[in-house]
Amino acid sequence: METHHIAASTVRALAMDMVTTANSGHPGMPLGAADFATVLWTKLLKHDPTAPQWPDRDRFVLSAGHGSALLYALLHLSGYDLPMEELRRFRQWGSRTPGHPEYGHTVGVETTTGPLGQGFANAVGMALAERWLSERFGTELVDHRTYVVVGDGCLMEGVSSEAGSIAGHLGLGKLIALYDDNHITIDGATEVAFTEDVLARFEAFGWQVLATNGHDEELIEAAIEQAIADTTRPSLIAMRTTIGKGSDLEHSPKCHGSPFSPDAVKVIKSRMGMLPDATFTATAEAYAAFRGEEGPQAHAAWQARLDAHPRKEEFLALLAGDQLAEGVSWPEFAAGSQIATRKSSEAALKAIVRAHPEVLGGSADLAGSNGTALGVPFLSADGFDGARMIPFGVREHGMGAVANGMILHGGVRPFVATFMVFHDYMRPAVRMAALMGLGVVYVYTHDSFLLGEDGPTHQPVETLLAMRSIPGLRVIRPAEATETVEAWRQALARRDGPTALVLSRQNLPTLEDGALAASLSRGGYVVDEGTDVVLIATGSEVSLARSARALLAERGLSARVVSMPCRELFAEQDASYRAQVLPAGVPRVSVEAGLTLGWERWIGQDGLAIGVDHFGASAPDAVLAEHFGFTPEAVAARVATHLGR
Repeated sequence: METHHIAASTVRALAMDMVTTANSGHPGMPLGAADFATVLWTKLLKHDPTAPQWPDRDRFVLSAGHGSALLYALLHLSGYDLPMEELRRFRQWGSRTPGHPEYGHTVGVETTTGPLGQGFANAVGMALAERWLSERFGTELVDHRTYVVVGDGCLMEGVSSEAGSIAGHLGLGKLIALYDDNHITIDGATEVAFTEDVLARFEAFGWQVLATNGHDEELIEAAIEQAIADTTRPSLIAMRTTIGKGSDLEHSPKCHGSPFSPDAVKVIKSRMGMLPDATFTATAEAYAAFRGEEGPQAHAAWQARLDAHPRKEEFLALLAGDQLAEGVSWPEFAAGSQIATRKSSEAALKAIVRAHPEVLGGSADLAGSNGTALGVPFLSADGFDGARMIPFGVREHGMGAVANGMILHGGVRPFVATFMVFHDYMRPAVRMAALMGLGVVYVYTHDSFLLGEDGPTHQPVETLLAMRSIPGLRVIRPAEATETVEAWRQALARRDGPTALVLSRQNLPTLEDGALAASLSRGGYVVDEGTDVVLIATGSEVSLARSARALLAERGLSARVVSMPCRELFAEQDASYRAQVLPAGVPRVSVEAGLTLGWERWIGQDGLAIGVDHFGASAPDAVLAEHFGFTPEAVAARVATHLGR
């Protein structure tokens, strides 16, 4: 058998062995995509399995993450630290071969994929980061491509259109999408639900669009070479393939997510000219096909260029990205001054951008309102060098997923912004950032019904609860300007997960003692002392609670006010600190302009939760505060009644 056939057949055999042994998985896609994946990995992909984090490697993303067995076979055969024993343990507890590829869990996996379309958008972010770094440091240090395998499902998901439009607009010429065009989804042939002209759509986005036989080695290589040659546009190559190729279920949705029987696997192996009874095996020739010297040699040459480069230390510092909270001339605010936290956030972000060139991002067409219009150029197809603002447009989901890809690439630290209520549009990408532990910073403004006249469609009464329900997402709702600056400091210092900054539209009074805000790092702290009741508040409600405290004092009640900008950080503190802030035996009241659900943990079953368990309305903020009981008088009255006073 000729080399390509041996290599591709081995990929197919290993993928089938994994799925059949686990009796779980998706065999159809690996059988169909094995030919074009093998051509890429044996002939064109620039990588070094002995140095999987080499900065100038090509990125490979399997957006169609259900085909994970394909990727694991490729990684094993190429020499990554993924031994055959791990392939045998596919989808089992503790294995390095989970059901869908997981970043940080399996060597060589560039991003966690599975939710269709997310990996495609991540790849756009990787290509964006590559171009920004390449224009800053030159192709001597940064000159690689991003390849992404997408299926019909990925291209049906709206996030792929959002991200594809961004990529075409910016001319990301080193992005190449390999479209596994097999015309099959779980429910049947794609014509049941998907009859648009996909290639015309991507042409309209500004992509180079190619089409070829996804099982012909020479045509595949020629198409990828043509894509590589066009550096002004991203490329989509429609690889016409047969799902379940070689099986009796070719062209059938039945092989999408159902394992083949052991006997069926033997038949397929025989058709490929392989030993039917051999499982989890590969010949020396198969290994040799995947383990050429080109990648390690390219890595060695790059290392020599890096060592001789005059900006080596600057480049490595950007890749490390661990000094972002340092060297910033943080803004200061006078005690008692009135400023919206979105505005104090803007001042902090401008200071960060001045100090750290690798911080870049953008807003979903709301930069002026979000406080992210930084007075620096937008990235454009004509050039990235010196630009720091990304023109995401009204594409929240794509924006979030592109940011994930940027930080996965390395060398840049992204922030993204929108109105808080539109978190729902980007939630899947936020969830993936939390799952992967990525330090993306989200700027969410207009954080409650107090934004006023825009009405209930824009008033996020339930969104805080929704964000706090995502494991690993740190949600910070600062009370005023000094807390906002500290929130940015904490967000930049964090490396193990994303942070959401939740900011007000309306002005809020700055604390008299600005040093108190440093306690934000502990999630909650005492602003005013008191012994009869504890008022726990976040964001704009901290100043409200302080005003209510003064009215309670007139009734002879001593209220402690606690600012709890980040419940996640407070939960991480030791029990003794939490007891100092929230002393046992003292009644507790939460005050927050959102749903009350979730406050039980901090106020107890006998506590009082003052919130908004309904949608908002269109009216000036002062009118809404009066009607919804968010005035000092109303809060004080409810607290006094709760205490029987």
